[in-house]
Amino acid sequence: MYAVFKTGGQQFRVAEGTTLKVEKLDIEPGKKITFKEVLMVADGDNVQVGTPLVAEASVEAKVVSQGKGKKVTILKFRRRKHSMKTQGHRQLYTEIEITKIKA
Repeated sequence: MYAVFKTGGQQFRVAEGTTLKVEKLDIEPGKKITFKEVLMVADGDNVQVGTPLVAEASVEAKVVSQGKGKKVTILKFRRRKHSMKTQGHRQLYTEIEITKIKA
């Protein structure tokens, strides 16, 4: 059984027991969260596709940790102008583990 849900402007295909990193959520590690925006639920040959959401479907997850991703470096270089600008940032994320999928 797997589901496709939406959070942080992205869509994720998950099964029970999957661990993934999503955009930062303001929830402490160890707490549970429920995602209501489920776009699709599949259980073998039984596939439910929402228009746009599947009614009464949800994905439950446990927050494992909060963290920062690898540093992303941005370099703007203007040739023949003697101009160069370097900038970077580390994206915040929340690591979650999927515990239950309700159809």
